[in-house]
Amino acid sequence: MALGVRDLDRTIGFYKKHVHLHVVHERADSGMRVAWLADRETDAEFVLVLLEHGVEAPPGPTTLLHIGFAVASREEVDRAAAAARADGILVLDPVYAGPVVGYFCLVEDPDGNHVEFSYGQPINPRQLQDQLAPGPTSKNDPRVP
Repeated sequence: MALGVRDLDRTIGFYKKHVHLHVVHERADSGMRVAWLADRETDAEFVLVLLEHGVEAPPGPTTLLHIGFAVASREEVDRAAAAARADGILVLDPVYAGPVVGYFCLVEDPDGNHVEFSYGQPINPRQLQDQLAPGPTSKNDPRVP
């Protein structure tokens, strides 16, 4: 995902502190500063590209647009919310919204983008199909033990 940001250093600080991402690449393209942040310093599986444009971006608190990060436990969601609350950037307290959405909270980054921390949300499309499928009904159903 790529995001336009007003202050690259401030936004990098947010993603380092609250999402634990690492800067893996920085450059200036035609006067625009660009940074790539990843989940690990080497062999990253995910990259967030930040493009510093310096223009006031309208925040979207009423939209469903967000960046989502799956975490390993409800406690991690609670920790993310507590850290955001302490910084005054918590948008939505942790809540369980059913088996498809799971347990999550929303945080706001310095440019008004929403960041979701979730646990129990099936990210893999196959897992989502399994969550939504009706229960097993016959011995011909592969879900019947």
